[in-house]
Amino acid sequence: MRSTNYNTPKLGYSIREACQASSLGRTTIYKAISTGRLRAVRVGGRTIIPAESLHTLIAGEA
Repeated sequence: MRSTNYNTPKLGYSIREACQASSLGRTTIYKAISTGRLRAVRVGGRTIIPAESLHTLIAGEA
């Protein structure tokens, strides 16, 4: 059975993925979370950054 790749947009990013997608370092990502400029949610044991929050930060709107 063949799987189909639909290239669906990401709803959220792990810390590592957020760093890669934004070209920001881990310290910068964590600082943005702690100051409230970047929203993060805990799902199980993982920290997930909603895509729209990361886009807002990068756009300079946060």
